[in-house]
Amino acid sequence: MAKRSTLITASVAGLVVLVAAVGIGVGVAGSAQPQKETVTVRLWDDQVQKAYRTSFAEFEKQNPSIDVKTTLVPWADYFTKLRTDLAAGNADDVFWVNAGNFEDYATGGDLVDIGKTLGSSSLKQWQPNIVKQYTLKGSLWGVPQLADPGIGLFYNADLLKKAGLSPASLAGLHWSPDRSKDTLLPVLQKLTVDASGRNAADPAFDPQHIVQYGYNAANDLNAIYINYLGSNGAALQKGNRFVFDSSQGVQAFQYVVDLIEKYHVAPSAADTNTNGDFSRDQFTQGRLALFQTGSYNLANVEQGAGFPWGVAPLPAGPAGAISVTNGVIAAGNAHSKHPEAVKKVLQWLGSAKGSAAIGQGGSASPAVLGAQQGFVDYWKKKGIDVSPLYDVLKNGGVQAPQGANWAKAQDAFGPVFEEMFLGRTPVPEALKRAQSAANAAMGAG
Repeated sequence: MAKRSTLITASVAGLVVLVAAVGIGVGVAGSAQPQKETVTVRLWDDQVQKAYRTSFAEFEKQNPSIDVKTTLVPWADYFTKLRTDLAAGNADDVFWVNAGNFEDYATGGDLVDIGKTLGSSSLKQWQPNIVKQYTLKGSLWGVPQLADPGIGLFYNADLLKKAGLSPASLAGLHWSPDRSKDTLLPVLQKLTVDASGRNAADPAFDPQHIVQYGYNAANDLNAIYINYLGSNGAALQKGNRFVFDSSQGVQAFQYVVDLIEKYHVAPSAADTNTNGDFSRDQFTQGRLALFQTGSYNLANVEQGAGFPWGVAPLPAGPAGAISVTNGVIAAGNAHSKHPEAVKKVLQWLGSAKGSAAIGQGGSASPAVLGAQQGFVDYWKKKGIDVSPLYDVLKNGGVQAPQGANWAKAQDAFGPVFEEMFLGRTPVPEALKRAQSAANAAMGAG
């Protein structure tokens, strides 16, 4: 009998070793614990990343077999790294894509077809213009996440007061190639100050020693120059063809470049060309009075600004105040090794509960309709009226970037624009060269 007991004990011990070897955890009740799958989500916005962490914590409670990890890649490197990682098979399971890049990935077979994966009925949950923006050949190629309203003018109330201005004085500002009709530049000159306290309208103003700038004129497509194009009756693109080299386009770009190079009311392109966050940081540090930007910077400004601030309307041009509006999608990686887990994450991101943290935290305006009120309510409680960002859209809009080869086109015209904003290449010459290069890269001739 003793011998039999020894054999049973040895068998049980062997079973324990075997169970441990195959990696199956045994609970106190003897139930197996399933192995977890990890789904990675790549994005470029640190504020939304914080909201995602809150959201995914709730998701994981409801889906205990899935861990969701976020990966933050800075905007400046985002699409270069994404192209490289997709080619190498190292891209995240879900990743953000913007309008200028999604067609390239969609036509290349890299994105999950949302209608087929989640069902066509899911589309009614999301803001229609974002669904339309990311629909190609009858298919939607990502779950809408952010739905930017329009662009506005963020202001430092203390710097306005010091210059004898008020937030009300920013309403109805107009820019114009005709100086006699231009009300924007005089305001920017009052708000630009040198080390001796003289503003840029003073003949003795020293542009070599500026301590406070009035405005963030820069080589910034979304916040600056596409809106100047639209406000002068021009456009960046018509369909997939670049059309910015027009008489109205030359006027718009010349105005912006002159704000930097001629009137010195905006930081040098030597700083803004190489650091996309330079102007934002100058604003939050109290060295920039007016910061033209969108809802995507509300949370950044709230977090960084130690002064009273608000949002004023976008300055109008000869064709009115015309703003770009844009959206961002969370795209499923068609090559993911976890397709079912990715499907569940995409369903969550496309739901009101999944996107609630984005709006409630004020980090961005959600593209999920059921989560948008939380965004408006958040900023209202903070004393910030975000209505100028929405009101400007009533004036119409200018086409946002698009095209399967957008990234290649941007690589082609980008260096020419950098030289133009530095004042090294005359605007007419730069636009001609840039448009030719962009259309060639786009395949638009």
